[in-house]
Amino acid sequence: MMRSVTTVLAAAVLLVACGNESVTGGQPSMTPSSSGSSSSSEPASPGGSVVDQAKADLTKRLGVDAAQVTVVSSEDVTWPDGSLGCPEPGMRYTQALVPGNRTVLEVGGQQYNYHSGGHRPPFLCEQPQPPSR
Repeated sequence: MMRSVTTVLAAAVLLVACGNESVTGGQPSMTPSSSGSSSSSEPASPGGSVVDQAKADLTKRLGVDAAQVTVVSSEDVTWPDGSLGCPEPGMRYTQALVPGNRTVLEVGGQQYNYHSGGHRPPFLCEQPQPPSR
């Protein structure tokens, strides 16, 4: 009895972990959100939308008021690997498609790229790579 309960629980964990993520024909794709300058409709975490989280990080990082931050674009993308379009030298990344978001913010004429994907909240990417099309 205990063994069958353990087996059922293990199967349930695997099904939940695999999730419901889909890819488009095995090809990485970039799908813009409904409005190029609006926030993503899905929050990345309980902290709010991806755009809200990116704006909060940038205002804290630069010490500016949120009103000074302009959203240039925010789009849902599929990253070609686990680097989320921001690879670091010497690091190895999962070689799998990762759904995520790319948000570009601007303060005082300077643009800042924020990437997110998987379970990772948005982070500032100083040397961004575009998602594959």
